[in-house]
Amino acid sequence: MRIRIGYDIIFNLPAPTPMHLMLYVHPTRFPTLRGPEALRIDPYVPTSLYVDDFGNTCGRIVAMAGQVRFTNEAVVEDSGMPDAFDPSAQQHLVDDLPAEVLRFLLSSRYCEVDLLKDTAGSLFTHARPGWDRVHAICDWVHSNVRFGYEFASATKSAVDVYRERRGVCRDFMHLAITFCRAMNIPARYATGYLGDIGVPISPAAMDFSAWFEVYLGGKWWTMDARHNQRRIGRVLMARGRDAVDVALTTAFGVANLLQFNVVTEEIRSY
Repeated sequence: MRIRIGYDIIFNLPAPTPMHLMLYVHPTRFPTLRGPEALRIDPYVPTSLYVDDFGNTCGRIVAMAGQVRFTNEAVVEDSGMPDAFDPSAQQHLVDDLPAEVLRFLLSSRYCEVDLLKDTAGSLFTHARPGWDRVHAICDWVHSNVRFGYEFASATKSAVDVYRERRGVCRDFMHLAITFCRAMNIPARYATGYLGDIGVPISPAAMDFSAWFEVYLGGKWWTMDARHNQRRIGRVLMARGRDAVDVALTTAFGVANLLQFNVVTEEIRSY
């Protein structure tokens, strides 16, 4: 299966502004690209690339004053298979976890593990440790949190989502990640492209999507508390502790968003 991905994003900047970009396909997806990504910045400014501590490709620019436009297009090859699963995947004892995984048990900006630890214990102690417990968490978040773009807030944390019971996809993931960590299951945030492939077409405009990954049985598994079903065609862009680590654009100054279009669609052969 081939999937067309890309975006067209425009900001208005009142002054020259340093910006940090995470608008690239994740390096683990490079082998599936059918040709290079075509990221363009208009007006052109040079970009300095580096790889951060989570393995994400990042760019640094100083954008000119006025309108700056980011466009990208690429084609990725995908297996066409739903997210992998293994109900027998076991939860590790904390003292058996690899050192590099431990940070995904800790509280972070949007995932206040300490504040929801008792809540998680009361809700999920009954579920068998491992795969069953993670799915109990996904089921609970999916059933108890209402989705709506009107509920989006840049400052909303897992505790806020638990209290308000509403949010966007990142909020579903923050709450599920926090519950997993509270139950000693390493969990990390992920973002990227997810089109309506193999599911009914959504009437809403296409957007980037969030999901999360848990460490069970010696490997990372994809989970999604918003959709709560295995999906086809996820194209990873970035991973981190929570949304702080994977902000797709960060402006170190005033940046007014004027346009935001995302494309994720299967290329069909007839």
